[in-house]
Amino acid sequence: MEAETLAIAQEIDFSLWALFARATLTVKFVMIILIGASFWSWSIIIQKIISYRKARAEAETFDNMFWSGEPLDGLYEQIGADPDGQSRRIFASGMTEWRRSHRADGGLIAGAHARIDRTMDVAIAKEAEGLQSGLQVLATVGSTAPFIGLFGTVIGIMNSFIEIAEQQNTNLAVVAPGIAEALLATGLGLLAAIPAVIFYNKLSADSDRVVAGYEAFADEFSTILSRQLDS
Repeated sequence: MEAETLAIAQEIDFSLWALFARATLTVKFVMIILIGASFWSWSIIIQKIISYRKARAEAETFDNMFWSGEPLDGLYEQIGADPDGQSRRIFASGMTEWRRSHRADGGLIAGAHARIDRTMDVAIAKEAEGLQSGLQVLATVGSTAPFIGLFGTVIGIMNSFIEIAEQQNTNLAVVAPGIAEALLATGLGLLAAIPAVIFYNKLSADSDRVVAGYEAFADEFSTILSRQLDS
């Protein structure tokens, strides 16, 4: 009898597609959600890796331009009031406010330094928001995917027990397929959650470093303008 049961079990298709096809509608829905969440996470991960790499390269290029010795007004005329690139936009926002703070007679309106700082802070906040957009999705997938997978597993195991009760048979050929389908949901949940958590932590740290670079540049730029104001 045991040999017969093992022979029947060996004939069962345990491929991923077969497990998905045999699952109940609810478990299938859970699996589809987890697969979609995994693809969504990876699309955000790849896009953020590329955008952070571009942001670092752009910041390095502009930093070289800024410290090349060219006058600030000349650099501003070169890149324009609405340039491409995060560092350029932060610089342009400060220079635009600097020019607006001059009166017709060439003097400065009171409070110019504070307004320039606030303007660059707003520009940095906007760039930080753009850099960090999408990271919330990774955090959500990383925290919820295991529980969604566990929900699918619970439903799958419950259906397996129902089938055992209906057939009044507990041999391997009856139990194994349902348990395997149920555990597949947990596996998909972990498959979606683990990369999301790992890359959320990495990309958050990368974003913080890029934004810290913008803040350091804004402080240096503000110091230069402050010296000009004092002179």
